[in-house]
Amino acid sequence: MEFKYEFYIGASPEKVWSAFVSPEGTRQTFFGCVIDSTFEVGSSYRYVGPGADGDETVHIYGTILAYEPNKILSYLEHPGPSYRENHAELESTITFKLEEVGATTRLTVINHAFTENHPGLETVDSQWWMILNNLKTFIETGKNLDFGW
Repeated sequence: MEFKYEFYIGASPEKVWSAFVSPEGTRQTFFGCVIDSTFEVGSSYRYVGPGADGDETVHIYGTILAYEPNKILSYLEHPGPSYRENHAELESTITFKLEEVGATTRLTVINHAFTENHPGLETVDSQWWMILNNLKTFIETGKNLDFGW
């Protein structure tokens, strides 16, 4: 199963990149989380932020597969330990690609290569729509969407 999303965002690739990689950007666009990583290919990463285990909840973690600033970020991901007991067995691959198109950026997100019977398949599509709409809104307006949480 593959989930693919393509958005056009009224901003430069650098601004879009910052929103989903920098601590300031990810706190706004990924619901208070930051990415803990060196971003070297083969290195580990963790999305850490408020959640079931407090402010340092690991929401997802894994390994960086590709990293080229303002162009591509790809990683193997597992759900955090507080989500599933068998978190280490569950994985998928997520890739963000950025392309400059005039004065906009085309953001393509692909989430695929899910392990068999991955329980996240039930909610991944709705979660990506929320995240990506929030990301686009934040980059273009400086404001987050209010989901009522």
